[in-house]
Amino acid sequence: MSPTVAAAAAAAAAMDAAAVAKQAEQLRQEGNHCFKKDRFGAAIDAYTEAHYMLGLALLQREEYAEGVKELEKALDFGRGANPKGYMVEEIWLELAKAKYLEWEHESTNRSWELQSLKETCEEALKEKNFLDSSYANGYFDGDTKSNTEQLEALSRVFHKAAEDDIPTEVPDYLCCKITLDIFRDPVIAPSGFTYERAVILNHLEKVGKFDPITREPLFKSQLVPNLAIKEAVGAFLDKHGWAYKMD
Repeated sequence: MSPTVAAAAAAAAAMDAAAVAKQAEQLRQEGNHCFKKDRFGAAIDAYTEAHYMLGLALLQREEYAEGVKELEKALDFGRGANPKGYMVEEIWLELAKAKYLEWEHESTNRSWELQSLKETCEEALKEKNFLDSSYANGYFDGDTKSNTEQLEALSRVFHKAAEDDIPTEVPDYLCCKITLDIFRDPVIAPSGFTYERAVILNHLEKVGKFDPITREPLFKSQLVPNLAIKEAVGAFLDKHGWAYKMD
């Protein structure tokens, strides 16, 4: 963990919510001061740390939605300063953990509600079939096969309703060709291949200035944000929160 992020995390853990909010406001003011003096790097660092601290504090209070918003702001500032830096990685990990916990909490509630509703529907269906048979024949002689088929159809409906909360495989087109992890900040190269920004920048810096798949010359200036894939990833994660879980 980077020193700045580690310090922010330790501070957020040691202080109560009111103290963290006060510290975050001081950092924002520090950021404004640095910005006015054209110290843009220092300003971004201060803004990033402010949102990060506040996000962690909110998560500790299990206010997941608000905590996630603050971490997302911290991530945006961090990416603007250094997209492949340690701070961005640590913020993303905290954000992913928060998103997963948020999904887990909501998924547990949905699962309980669906199961309760399923049991109620099954009992109602059994009672209806019993009454229908009794009225028709003067005694119970229900169609067992028909009843079983209706219950199976009901089970399929509820299974379908729960599908989004069942972990599967992330589609290949939403994953980086190098790391095979789901995209966070995808960029597209002239070759048409899409890579995770921090990963491809690291490749260009440490391995060589060429496309890792086509081996054609590639420079940082040629990378363009792949907004379509980023939007698709966002939509997938909104629907399948389990995919935030980091191994």
